[in-house]
Amino acid sequence: MKLREIKMHDPAILQTNLTVQEAAAILLQKNVDCAPVIDEKGNIEGLLTTRHILNLVSQKGNLSTSITDIMSNRVVIGHPDDKIEDYLNPSLEYLLVVDEKKIMGIITHKDLGNKFFRSYTKIFCELEAIINSIHNLIIAVDRNGFVEVTNDAFQRFLGMTAEELKRIHVKNIAPESGLEEVVKSGKAELAQKIMVFNRWFLTNRFPIKKDGKIIGAVAVLQDITELDNIAEELEHYKSLNNELDMIINSSFDGILVADGNGIVLRTNEAFEKVTGVKREDILGRSMIDFEKEGLVSESAVKLALERKESVTISHQTNKSGRLHLTTANLCFGDHGNVYRVVCNVRDITELNDLRRRIEEIKGLSQHYESELRALRLQYSGSDKIIFKSEKMKSLLGMVVKLAHYDSTILITGETGTGKELIAETIHNNSSRCNEPYIKVNCGAIPENLLESELFGYDYGAFTGAKKQGKAGQFQLANGGTIFLDEIGDLPFNMQVKLLRVIQNKEITRVGSEKSIPIDVRFIAGTNRNLLDLVGKKEFREDLYYRLNVVPIHVPPLRERKEDIPILINHFINLFNKKYDQNKKMSSEVIDRLIDYDWLGNVRELENLIERLMVTSTGYLINRKDLPSYFNQTSVKPSGVLVSGIVPLQAAIESLEKQLLQKAYSENLTTRQMAKLLQVDHSTIVKKAAKYGISKQNLNK
Repeated sequence: MKLREIKMHDPAILQTNLTVQEAAAILLQKNVDCAPVIDEKGNIEGLLTTRHILNLVSQKGNLSTSITDIMSNRVVIGHPDDKIEDYLNPSLEYLLVVDEKKIMGIITHKDLGNKFFRSYTKIFCELEAIINSIHNLIIAVDRNGFVEVTNDAFQRFLGMTAEELKRIHVKNIAPESGLEEVVKSGKAELAQKIMVFNRWFLTNRFPIKKDGKIIGAVAVLQDITELDNIAEELEHYKSLNNELDMIINSSFDGILVADGNGIVLRTNEAFEKVTGVKREDILGRSMIDFEKEGLVSESAVKLALERKESVTISHQTNKSGRLHLTTANLCFGDHGNVYRVVCNVRDITELNDLRRRIEEIKGLSQHYESELRALRLQYSGSDKIIFKSEKMKSLLGMVVKLAHYDSTILITGETGTGKELIAETIHNNSSRCNEPYIKVNCGAIPENLLESELFGYDYGAFTGAKKQGKAGQFQLANGGTIFLDEIGDLPFNMQVKLLRVIQNKEITRVGSEKSIPIDVRFIAGTNRNLLDLVGKKEFREDLYYRLNVVPIHVPPLRERKEDIPILINHFINLFNKKYDQNKKMSSEVIDRLIDYDWLGNVRELENLIERLMVTSTGYLINRKDLPSYFNQTSVKPSGVLVSGIVPLQAAIESLEKQLLQKAYSENLTTRQMAKLLQVDHSTIVKKAAKYGISKQNLNK
């Protein structure tokens, strides 16, 4: 309690230049018996009381005497926020309360005592009311063990009044209390179990200290006789509850238990993992409200309660966005009312993803199997690019650098230059090297099958579609790289669909409306001039710029002739191993091959080397083993040799026949011949039939 809480007397302030008579008049006028004395600067110099004046009068002193001669210079000054207890001194008659040199008032010793007594009485009564309202038994003893304080509960327990208990030694009423030991040790003793008059109590005992000295001890006793019986029952139910928790938490599926009103009572750990809904956000709330709030798309609990039967539904939890299969079973009470609703929740998103993944793996396996079959029909070539020229060194350096980025790449170059090998090198040196690498020849797949091959299809998409559907090449390449070779031959209606795939990174199967996200790096290859095709409206301009983010041009073999000798050596070693031979090539033949223009590039060179290896009869491949067009010394094979004047039509037909014979001799397909000669596929077929040219005729 602070001084400001006591009603202060409004002081009559006296100046030091006043006489006793003048001061007495002021005190009489103000009806006060004391006043502070201040100087001209406002500093407190002393305190003048009526007793000082009466002493002067009794001694027949002069009333004209200055008040400074009779006033008390000893003034006790307090602050309004000081505690009352600090000034409870019998010798203190008056207390001057000052706040920042401002005199607030005067408090007498009587005022202090009355205020403190009333406060103490109030606190004592409140404390007594508090301890008497406590159900537990309370007893306090002095340092010698005699009872000082007991509450009503303790008195009722013993059947004695507070007056009867006071000053009785604790040994006589509660020898097991242990309060004497606490007084001696000075240490608290918590949660001690004792028996008093054949009843068990749980007691907490504390020493009572004042000014650092132990003056007694207090004990709080709680009757636990009935609690022991209840505790045994609670322990049994606790064991059952723990067992139930262990059972439902061991379930892989999410489990939710609600009462007959749909209020959630219990969930297991799997429920939170499956649905993404935290236990504390759902316990005690209604599942019916969750459907209204949009937390779940449909509530199985609500349906089961409405239909009064078990239900199974497939729904989505908006918290996780995942698909769940939920079964709600009803438990009925003794009177036929619904007592509990038990829901079993299973995440079928993972099952669907697993089914889709198995389908992709199966499709990928089929793809690799078909690739292996194709490879078994060919030789086992090297997986490295063979080169020596500076052009190829520069190209490969850029390829390895670009491999570390996911940018879309357009590889251009003539037929046979190695565009496919460049694409594979990019994949093998990228962060996707351990993911699928899918190659698609856009010109080799019939147009009516191209969409289902690229995008896949669902069951029922068309007649003959597999029941389980099929993953397309884009989906098989998910996470990896897809190489779209001969992109210039992609039908115009498919170009816009490819553009959407590149832009949106998602596909839609044939016969389906569901979009499937994919993560694929796109590499395209072509031997055609796409800008010319854009100008002819045969290739979409927007798709061209989407593909041509990073262009790579593979130079033709005729522009890097220094690579020809090491390529020849590589292919000779390759076919020697393949056919179990040990043939060599003369320097004259190598010179001839270097001088040749190689319209078919590396593929043409490889095919020629294989033909020479299998057709030559000697150990050394000589000039005579070369095809006839290599023996024309004055004119290179890329030109047209005119030996005389002949009718123009006959010359045209002769040239056409020679070109077709050479193309067929390279073991090219009719579509490859059409691209190489830059004519339609049908033209090749018609011209070959006209001149009676076929692979069988050439081999005769």
